[in-house]
Amino acid sequence: MSKIEKTIQRQQQKIAEGQFYEAHQQLRVIAARYVKQSNWDAATDILFQGAQSLLKAGQGGSGGDLCIFLLEVFQKAEVKPDAASKGKLLSLLRAFPKNEPTRKKFVNEMLAWSAKVGEYPAGDPEMHHVAGSLFAEGMWCATEADLEPYEAERHLVLGTKDSPETLAQLEYSWYEADDSHTAPLYAARGVLPYLLGGNLRAANKFFLIFTSKLSQKANLGVQEVSTQSSDLRVYPSLPLLNFLGLLLLAVERGEAALYRQLRSHYASNLSETNWDDALDSIGEAYFNIKIPSQGNPMMDMLGNMFMGGMGGGKKDKKPGTLSTPALD
Repeated sequence: MSKIEKTIQRQQQKIAEGQFYEAHQQLRVIAARYVKQSNWDAATDILFQGAQSLLKAGQGGSGGDLCIFLLEVFQKAEVKPDAASKGKLLSLLRAFPKNEPTRKKFVNEMLAWSAKVGEYPAGDPEMHHVAGSLFAEGMWCATEADLEPYEAERHLVLGTKDSPETLAQLEYSWYEADDSHTAPLYAARGVLPYLLGGNLRAANKFFLIFTSKLSQKANLGVQEVSTQSSDLRVYPSLPLLNFLGLLLLAVERGEAALYRQLRSHYASNLSETNWDDALDSIGEAYFNIKIPSQGNPMMDMLGNMFMGGMGGGKKDKKPGTLSTPALD
């Protein structure tokens, strides 16, 4: 057995015996010694195994601290977000207790590292998907009920091809706790951010899954409308949902005239939302309909989409209208 393995085994024994503080401190000291020697592999092994053991023992704060330290090692060693490094970090993320505050810090720093040294400026999509999925699972945690869904949203819209399904399930579950007429507000929380991010495929997938679930409601009238080029579901009682479906069709076709017609036809319904800035940016991005330049409207909207910009006008405790934390 190597020296590193003996060290890890010794500290794991302490953790098993409940000597959490002592194990945490010794793991930090030993890892720091290897960092000073630029022995990155040894430092990584010590911190990964130690953090995992502490997290599994329910010690979120101490385990989270070693996770953050591990990221510092990755940065100093100039480790890239490859299968091995991501595998370690994501297994640690999954081991966090659901209501552990350090988890959010670890997620943010993990994504900041992947954005700095990886190929995705907004952070690695797989990491976003796993983080978003975990936050979605904890959306009804008693201690974080107001925050977990928003954390899930902001990560899932930057995730993988699997993220739209997870986001649709989240938004639909959230919608079911609200009034039946609010369905378009929850649908918009997926459709508009995906479009703002340039991901039409994800927007379409999200909308299809969300509306398929919605169509199963016994008290909701749905009409199937077929044309030569497309099939549409029409919801007579939910005009804003019809608008979103037609918006996706207009974007897919790249027809500016159809887009202008849509905004005009649904103007009275849209006046009840605060979607105008998002729709202006979508008009400029997809249809070359210029809007007055004040700073960087696209970046402003990407920020606003995580700050409650998809909801209606009520400032209450309903998820469709609450403000969302800005993306770090």
